Amino acid sequence: MLVCTVLPTYNERDNIEPLIEGILTNTTGSHMVLVVDDNSPDGTAEVVRAIARRHKAADARQVALYVRHGQSGLTSAIQSGIDFAVTTFGADVVTWMDCDLSMPPAEVARLVAALVDGGADLAVGSRWVAGGADQAHGWMARTLSRALNGVATQLLGSAVHDYTSGFIAARAACLQTLRLRGDYGEYCIDLLARAVHSGFVVQEVPYVCVPRTAGVSKTGVHLWDYLSKGRKYVATVWELANRM
Repeated sequence: MLVCTVLPTYNERDNIEPLIEGILTNTTGSHMVLVVDDNSPDGTAEVVRAIARRHKAADARQVALYVRHGQSGLTSAIQSGIDFAVTTFGADVVTWMDCDLSMPPAEVARLVAALVDGGADLAVGSRWVAGGADQAHGWMARTLSRALNGVATQLLGSAVHDYTSGFIAARAACLQTLRLRGDYGEYCIDLLARAVHSGFVVQEVPYVCVPRTAGVSKTGVHLWDYLSKGRKYVATVWELANRM
């Protein structure tokens, strides 16, 4: 079984090497990393190329790079990675995560285990179940996230408590049925709700979200940022609740 972790990047030069090495060090079996970079001006792609050469020379597990030109956006980057992972590399399981090290790479193995050993079709890293926590964000962001996810749980179903996670592992068959939709983080709400509604087995795996070690957050730095992105999240929850 081949597992492929998709890493969508934009200006993550300082984080990408420890992230890739952390994933490969803490996983077993056939596991590859595919970086989908939106032509980062900080040289992220050059760092990934050097890592890929090093792993190839050592006959280790594969690291691949796809640089997108004239394209941008989190959701489309992840979907491009999924398509390459499944159709080009033949991945049986695809995982993805943020690339700022806020999602510890050691946790990828636990998500994959939920599929392989736990029988799930899709596993989601959750901050809002027992054993999970968010140490990366301030009280305002945590409060807004918990409130949004509380509403989503009430309207879309309690099979998921962290609809905005973005830390996912799924079987290829599930992802071929449910393609990602949306522009930013709302894709995760949409994907998880449709997965549950379609009868796929979804399992939450608790994890602790930790502070970014380098670079600038793309989620937001003040209230207006959170409210601006939050409007799409709320609209997605409302649309799904009225459609399902």
